[in-house]
Amino acid sequence: MILTTSEKLFSWARTSSMWPMTFGLACCAIEMMATFASRFDLDRFGMILRGSPRQSDLMIVSGTVTIKMAPRLKRLYDQMPEPKWVLAMGSCAISGGIFRNTYATVPGVERVVPVDVFVPGCPPTPEALLDGIIRLQNVINEKAGKK
Repeated sequence: MILTTSEKLFSWARTSSMWPMTFGLACCAIEMMATFASRFDLDRFGMILRGSPRQSDLMIVSGTVTIKMAPRLKRLYDQMPEPKWVLAMGSCAISGGIFRNTYATVPGVERVVPVDVFVPGCPPTPEALLDGIIRLQNVINEKAGKK
């Protein structure tokens, strides 16, 4: 006998099969690629990298977002189906990093798209990104529990 709500069941399914679209813009992308390699094995979380926003429910933004790149980032975010989440990886994605005070840099990706989880570091380690993904799974489960 299974006792649960449909929302909690859907939440479990969503957290167990997130399909991220990677948006690697700088050196953090190297750490992101290392995270998706065999050593950390994100396949055990049901994660399959997708190149299309229409097949993704998680956008991982890693690196500096420039003013020219911001509209493209927003367009890709808008093309993702609901429910969708954004993970900002690295100090450049979170606040602009060392490029914050330049004319071409957006000082934080949350000015372009809503961010659910921030993973700090310059660049963050694969373990930090893995921790951020687990935190995002907890956020999704908490939202399902409050409904």
